Formats: sequence, structure tokens, C-alpha cells
Amino acid sequence: MNIHILTLFPDMFKHFLTESMVGIALRQNALSVSLSNIRDFATDKHKQVDDYPYGGGAGMVMKPEPIYAAVQKVQSHPGIPVIYFTPQGRLLTQQIVQQYAAAEEIILLCGHYKEIDQRIRDSVVTDEISIGDYVLSGGEIPAMVMVDAIARLQEGVLGDIESALTDSHQDGLLGCPHYTRPSEFMGNKVPDVLLSGNHKKIDHWRHEKALEKTRQIRPDLLNKEDRS
Repeated sequence: MNIHILTLFPDMFKHFLTESMVGIALRQNALSVSLSNIRDFATDKHKQVDDYPYGGGAGMVMKPEPIYAAVQKVQSHPGIPVIYFTPQGRLLTQQIVQQYAAAEEIILLCGHYKEIDQRIRDSVVTDEISIGDYVLSGGEIPAMVMVDAIARLQEGVLGDIESALTDSHQDGLLGCPHYTRPSEFMGNKVPDVLLSGNHKKIDHWRHEKALEKTRQIRPDLLNKEDRS
């Protein structure tokens, strides 16, 4: 799939796009990522991309013209989703990631300063997403989160796609505990069931532990549907 990132700070992505699963996805051509500097689309001699808010108040607002021009440049047709990262957006979930991971092309819009002009949100943006109830300096880090989450779901990127399908949130629960060699470490032994070779019992144990952890840490996930 193709991901277009519109940002004022493209250099923030330089190393991110070469490492780990994202780097693998790009090298395998399972994913392509293009970066566009919104400032390049400003038309005045100072390349101004922000201005004072109408009505007064603290902070600066990103101007609509450069953002609109940047979107028009990379958007090959009007149906391509334009995702804007904002604390006001809906919370990013694995289900949202899966939805966009299946798309052929998306545009990620990284805001900065106080906000972007509302007219862009009304006319261009198709989805608004938040990665948590806190405020960052801009949308670049959320965009990296989105790209990473999408990259690992692309065919051939993980050595075993089953690894992704058994991660936390994939089925609405947190993940269960995992162990590897040695079978005993600092006096703590791996649970006997994991050494039993009985895959039915192992699957049951993992499901029960996932439920237990979800009840303790994220009971709100269980409220969405009965998983008892």
C-alpha cells in the first residue's frame, strides 16, 4: 500500500523509515511511504504556514492554503482517506489499524502549533485520530505509530503473520504472558502447561490468562461485549 505523509518536519521520519518492521516493509516493497513538506506549498516569500487565530487567544493556527495544496498534490483521486491526528479524534485501535492496513492508499496529515484551520478539517479530512488522552507537539509521532502498526500487517513483513494475529487487542483482549528458554530463571519456572505439548490446554490457559490480565488492567475492553 501507499502512505503519503504531510508534515512540517519530514526529517523526523528519516531514521524511523529505515528501521525494524517499517524498514523491512519498505525494502520488501510491501509498503511505500512518501514525505511532503507542507511548507513547500506556501506561496508567500517567507513560506509562512501559520498565523494568529481569529478571535484572539494563545497559540498559532496552521493556514489552510498550504495544507490544501499539499493534499491536492498527493491525492490521486478524491476517495483516498485523509487522516488527521488530533487529541480531539477517535482513539486509535487495532480494528482501525486493520481497516486502513487493507487500503491501497492513505494520506496522513500531521498538524502542528495550536491547530489546523477548521475549514481543512471540514472539507478535506475524512478521519480524525488520537493515540491517547494527552497532547504532543505535532502529528509526526502519531503518524509513526500508525505507519508502524500498518507495516507489520502487510503480507510478508513478519516472519509469521500468526504472530500479529495473536497480539494484544487483535481479538479485543490484552495478550497473555509469554515465556522462552531457559525453563527456569532466578528460581521462577515456566508454567507446566506450556511444557506439556497439549495445545488444547495451552490455548485454554492463554485465553484464561488474557482474560485475567484484561480484567485487571483494561476492564473497559470487556464491557464492550461478554467475553466470560
